[in-house]
Amino acid sequence: MSMSFSAVSVPSSVSRPSYLYSSAYQFSFGAPANYFRSGLGGRVVLHGGSLPLCRNFCGLKQWILENLHHQQHQRKLGPTNEYKSIKNQFKDHSTDQSGSTLSHEDSNDQTSKTTSELEESSLPSSQPHASVTEPTTSVESPSMPQTHSSKFLVECGEEPSLCIAVIGATGELARRKIFPALFALYYSGFLPENVSIFGYSRKNMTDDDLRSMIASTLTCRVDHQENCGDKMDVFLSRTHYINGGYDNREGMSKLNVLMKQFEGKSEANRIFYLSVPQEALINVACSLADNAQTLKGWNRVIIEKPFGFDVLSSHRLTQSLRSKFEEKQIYRIDHLLGRNLIENLTVLRFANLVFEPLWSRTYIRNVQVILSEDLGVQAGRYFDGYGIIRDIVHSHILQTIALLAMETPISLDGEDIRNEKAKLLRSVRKLEPSDVILGQYKGSTRDKVDLFMNSLTPTYFAAALYIDNARWDGVPFLIKAGMGLIQHRVEIRIQFHRVPGNLYRERMGHNIDLATNELILRDTPDEAILVRVNNKIPGLGFKLDSPELNLLYKDKYNVEVPDSYEHLLLDVINGDNHLFLRSDELAAAWNILTPILNEIDKKNIAPELYELGGRGPVGAYYLWAKHGVRWAED
Repeated sequence: MSMSFSAVSVPSSVSRPSYLYSSAYQFSFGAPANYFRSGLGGRVVLHGGSLPLCRNFCGLKQWILENLHHQQHQRKLGPTNEYKSIKNQFKDHSTDQSGSTLSHEDSNDQTSKTTSELEESSLPSSQPHASVTEPTTSVESPSMPQTHSSKFLVECGEEPSLCIAVIGATGELARRKIFPALFALYYSGFLPENVSIFGYSRKNMTDDDLRSMIASTLTCRVDHQENCGDKMDVFLSRTHYINGGYDNREGMSKLNVLMKQFEGKSEANRIFYLSVPQEALINVACSLADNAQTLKGWNRVIIEKPFGFDVLSSHRLTQSLRSKFEEKQIYRIDHLLGRNLIENLTVLRFANLVFEPLWSRTYIRNVQVILSEDLGVQAGRYFDGYGIIRDIVHSHILQTIALLAMETPISLDGEDIRNEKAKLLRSVRKLEPSDVILGQYKGSTRDKVDLFMNSLTPTYFAAALYIDNARWDGVPFLIKAGMGLIQHRVEIRIQFHRVPGNLYRERMGHNIDLATNELILRDTPDEAILVRVNNKIPGLGFKLDSPELNLLYKDKYNVEVPDSYEHLLLDVINGDNHLFLRSDELAAAWNILTPILNEIDKKNIAPELYELGGRGPVGAYYLWAKHGVRWAED
């Protein structure tokens, strides 16, 4: 980051003292000399972090303005006396700050040029009615405020404040996930020191009640436990509670008033996490938009899935939100997209030459996206009625495929990535019932009596997707997502074509598919990147094997993996939206799944029952075989 100051130019007929902006000189406003260096074109370039930079800029600007103001009063004394007065001021500063007089040899020509421009601007113009103009400022950072008012001189030393409101603060999600993620970010230094956390709900509670409720869920990083108790106390002291009551407009007004009490006079930013039931979402969001947004910074709203029940309800929800917020303010969150596996997809694809040339139908035979939950993972309270298609496939699975298969974005900007994801999703062929297998688990009590869910809500979904574009034409993307299965597993398997005319075919046995190269990106269990290759077994004779070269994260990286909510909340704070669904991505996903949802509603497709703790419906094995894919063993 750099900052340049251009002084007003007048005829340069006055000699230039070389000590004026020497590199060793310290200004009276307390900026160390290494923050100022001469740049091209007579610029003074400031170096340092954003907050020290802002403070130094304020001090420098104030010093310049004070001198200009002083010079206007000295004009009555004439140009010579005015110049002598300014020169004496610089000598005094030099003596006080550096303790010695600087020589002319210590400055270069570029520094002298900058000195001359600033010095000349202090002299009276040769035109009788010309006035001295305030120096103009160019700030090479979009986040830095740009103003010429005196108010800026007072306020810009403050870091922008951040208020984070958790709406639905007494719910299970807020207590178990959101507040612990916020504390983890604060403990690790990713939240500003002047952050304030607000819990909002309808319950009659106090600040202490909220702090007591969430305190038991807060933990410090295993890898750095320093000052854990102190950090936790400070975080809890910054946590406040608002009883919103049953009138959200009045409640949001109260929240707005409380937030203002903790915000400074400088820039103030706000994040609202709407952890509320779907039926209350629109009312809460509209009340927030009308009564709780700040006018001194940005506002960002986080919305939890599901994002509607079908294409029509999703469209109505989107229209309601877009009537109150800009698209860039809305962050539709899916915590599964905050996993390191998803974060690493673009890195793996676009930062490794070995993979990108192979990333097409020319070399890839099929892609499998697998998410299986075991008995330890329970469905959310809304699951019965929404099912696995609306809960997991619509957002997580399709977003994973979009990131995996999209074209190269023009940059890593969130909008550029989302543009490519939206294009990919619009290229996905609509699902046909013949390419889908649905399942529903049945549980057992101790008396071995089967317990079915109250409806035919699918808990298992297997499908073959096809992308109709030049890169992926004819390549099946196989999806397997299920609950109550034998193993908790999340991974992506990319199987490559067989080697044409393979010389070692006879030595690979009858199942040539076992000798197919494969790239496996595993999230759970044991996060890893695996590459299956063919290799000769050491020893006499000539036998081949297909081992896996592995990068096992727990062996390579001795760090604790942050929770996915931490990843995504930090992205919201930083304004990085590439892992959040945009409205056009949302609509494209519904278009892919709507034909199947309609068939389910018409009862034309019935879920196949499978044992709780089993491997899922048998039909899924046949679906894999139909598309020429070897089933990945659990």
